[in-house]
Amino acid sequence: MPLYEHVFIARQDLSNAQAEGLVEHFGTVLSDNGGKVVESEYWGVKTMAYKINKNRKGHYSFLRTDAPSDAVQEMERLMRLHDDVMRVLTIKVDEHAEGPSVQMQKRDEREDRRPRRN
Repeated sequence: MPLYEHVFIARQDLSNAQAEGLVEHFGTVLSDNGGKVVESEYWGVKTMAYKINKNRKGHYSFLRTDAPSDAVQEMERLMRLHDDVMRVLTIKVDEHAEGPSVQMQKRDEREDRRPRRN
């Protein structure tokens, strides 16, 4: 089955438990349609670059999934209809990266970047 990565932003006035409950809810939507959530991460409340629906912050969540395209389309449709979800991004990938995502890694653990110019 195809592999996907999803990031969605939920409203800032939700509690952490409610935001993580959205991850479980959309995971069950996938599993009901023949897919599965390989890994999920809750990135926490982060400030956005611009206002979305009068909100400056949002709960960010990340999902790695293994699901048919019909299941992903149904999950995205339900995310867009859900009042608490502000934005959704889905990307099809060839393979899932090992370990935590870049957002969850500490700066010391990340690969070295090129040096800055003077």
